[in-house]
Amino acid sequence: MPHFSRNHYARSFALLIITFFLLPRFTVGSQTSFELETPIAIEGDILAAARNANSAKSCRSCQALLLPLKRLAAIGDDSFVSTMTQICKTRKLQDPDICEGDVGAQGPIIAHALRSMSVSGRTSRLFCNTIFGMCDPEPVEPFNVIFPSPSAPPELVEVGERSRGRAPFQVVHLSDVHIDREYTVGSEANCTKYICCRNFSAGEDGRNIVDPAKPFGNMRCDSPIVLANSMLQAVTEFVPDARFTISTGDVVDHTNWLLSQSTVEDELHGFHKQLIDGLSKSNTFYGSIGNHDAYPTNAFPRTTSDKSEGVNWVFDMLSSDWERWIGTDGASSVQHRSGSYAVVHPGTKLKLISINTQYWYSFNFWLYDSDVFQPDPNGILSFIVSELDSAEKAGQRAYIFGHMPPGAGDAMRDQSNYYDQIVQRYHRTIAGQFYGHTHFDQFQIAYTNYSEQNAENAISFGLVAPSLTPTTNMTKTSYHTEPRWQLYYSARDTYGPLVAPALSSASSSSSDQGSLSPTTPLDAVFWHSLTEVFAADNDTFTQYFARMSRDAPPPIGRKCGDKCRNITICDIRGMRAENSCHQQSISDIIVPPKPRNAIVDVSLSSRAEYEFDAHNACEGSTLPLVMRRLVAWAFDGEGVVNDGSS
Repeated sequence: MPHFSRNHYARSFALLIITFFLLPRFTVGSQTSFELETPIAIEGDILAAARNANSAKSCRSCQALLLPLKRLAAIGDDSFVSTMTQICKTRKLQDPDICEGDVGAQGPIIAHALRSMSVSGRTSRLFCNTIFGMCDPEPVEPFNVIFPSPSAPPELVEVGERSRGRAPFQVVHLSDVHIDREYTVGSEANCTKYICCRNFSAGEDGRNIVDPAKPFGNMRCDSPIVLANSMLQAVTEFVPDARFTISTGDVVDHTNWLLSQSTVEDELHGFHKQLIDGLSKSNTFYGSIGNHDAYPTNAFPRTTSDKSEGVNWVFDMLSSDWERWIGTDGASSVQHRSGSYAVVHPGTKLKLISINTQYWYSFNFWLYDSDVFQPDPNGILSFIVSELDSAEKAGQRAYIFGHMPPGAGDAMRDQSNYYDQIVQRYHRTIAGQFYGHTHFDQFQIAYTNYSEQNAENAISFGLVAPSLTPTTNMTKTSYHTEPRWQLYYSARDTYGPLVAPALSSASSSSSDQGSLSPTTPLDAVFWHSLTEVFAADNDTFTQYFARMSRDAPPPIGRKCGDKCRNITICDIRGMRAENSCHQQSISDIIVPPKPRNAIVDVSLSSRAEYEFDAHNACEGSTLPLVMRRLVAWAFDGEGVVNDGSS
């Protein structure tokens, strides 16, 4: 029999008193012990805490809001989901079907995270920063990535020397195709939801349509199947000799509240069938997984999480579908490396490393289910180190590609920093990086010293591909008959003459002061030099900014003043997320919902509102938006609680 001291009993008794005071009451069988707190009572506390957060807009007020949310989560997932769904509906924070679907899918994950985190801990501050923008970004938790010997890069070998005698080849980069297989021609393209062009209810096809969806898409909608087929046809026409195609994820559409595991599987299978039919057999496809390519959306539990096997079905499915392109070893890696794999493209010394970036994604709420520091969720970082190290030893170069750029505003700063350490070590092996997620045409640069961002310190770059969703020329008759694809711009031809003078002073690779030689690499030095042109020449920057959205009109495209330009250049130079200059705050991210049962004139509506709804769709769930709007709408204009009945 174990021996307990008197002090032990005293401590235990004190702990019991505190526990009985703090925990909700409950009933076991027919013997009443302690009654559960009612969700209705907690809902009032949530609204009161939301009013305080609305007024204070501070980190402390956000943590105070987490207290009643934790109490609600402690009752159970069902109570958390039903209460948050009811709040969403009664306060008209989203359409009722979105409230039910999105809260139903993401609610249990957030409830689990709330139960697992300490309100006063670092995890809660990270959570408050992501959801509400009320806590400042947390300083990076110090961690040194472990590298095999040697721990320093080998001596520099010039790119020209590596490539001498090898013919250049073309590569296709696709991203964020977001194919809607239920896209309905003639349905409302300007609806109350954050994505349109479907008949969302049985009687919807009978009402007056203000902006009917055309066959090949709309900027407020996902991509119809025929648009994706048209894109693949354009690939074969423009780059018939492409050696391979990479996709940086997000195949599945944005109707997150309607999705299920089977619909996600069907959409992924459907796209892979389109690739088989649409790409030439010599054009090998290499895929990566996006935050939308799972169910629930964004939900990638860590191996340390409850239900850690809950996402294995998508890894198994992708492994099976991709095996025809990546082989048995690559397919096995997809299954056992949480969706990541590496293969050497046949006939080259180029290794392709596909990574699952969702374990670094701030809207993957499984990342908040513990206060324990976990620097490398699911071993993605160690996988990259292993593959780059073997490539270095074999004299290979490497392409790294994944969905979310490591410098994105919604990347976890810890993992972005640790990934940057890998880039520092293996930058001479990394030939290029490719990402998506933002839906814009962008690039990012990594430096050996982020305090001195100059051409000498620029060591790596990442190209960010835009989404397939059309943004321009949709009023042309030809677009609705058959889209006409054309060369939009060439970075070498468009920017080369502007960058050449700077490059010629530091290198002999420019043939003269006004042009680049055909062998001049578009490397990190080139891209950094371009940012210096942006800083000095507003006209050139304005042209770049327009190209980001493919010259889209408002609300997607917009003017960019001096402050916007400085932030944009800073973000380009911030492949390490902690060096990003765009910091969200509660006033930046909270906007009112669209009017219920009303068609929104986008030409007149708030750009911030529309863009936030669009960004929220990329986040993969409207539950964060619902929680933000709850804070924003805690008061009506008179300082009285708005119960949503008006």
